[in-house]
Amino acid sequence: MKRVFLILSMVLFCSVATTTMAQKFALIDMEYILKNIPAYEMTNEQLSQLSEKWQGEVEKLQQDAQNMYKSYQSDLVFLSAEMKTKREEEIVKKEQEAQELKRKYFGAEGELYKKRESLMKPIQDEIYEAVKIISEDKGYQVIVDRASAMSVIYASPKIDISNEVLMKLGYSK
Repeated sequence: MKRVFLILSMVLFCSVATTTMAQKFALIDMEYILKNIPAYEMTNEQLSQLSEKWQGEVEKLQQDAQNMYKSYQSDLVFLSAEMKTKREEEIVKKEQEAQELKRKYFGAEGELYKKRESLMKPIQDEIYEAVKIISEDKGYQVIVDRASAMSVIYASPKIDISNEVLMKLGYSK
């Protein structure tokens, strides 16, 4: 009985070891791939320009609030209590307006986030499809992104398929 159990254990161990050794892995470097796609660079430039424009709008409102405050400070001795309250409310309103605009443009679900997602998603989907096709064609079980995998300390360049992905996308390297 012990002999049968020992033989079954060895067969099971050998089959698991063989299966584990037969798995194929590959790496991609998403940063490298994205840098070699002109549409990505154009999208980044477009997002940068939009961000600068919106930042300018926010800064203008903040500057207006500062100017209102400076004006209030200089006129303080001439203002009645009622006028002081009114001007303070206007300043607070302008500051809140600037904060709201900043949140609208740059918040977690802001316009910049939505714009980035709408422009980047097609590029990312295209890359994902190319990786998927290569994976299926070459029999890879796992493909790891070197750029986002913090735990990859070293990987052989032989298993990096980033250039294959670029070629599949039509960008030869």
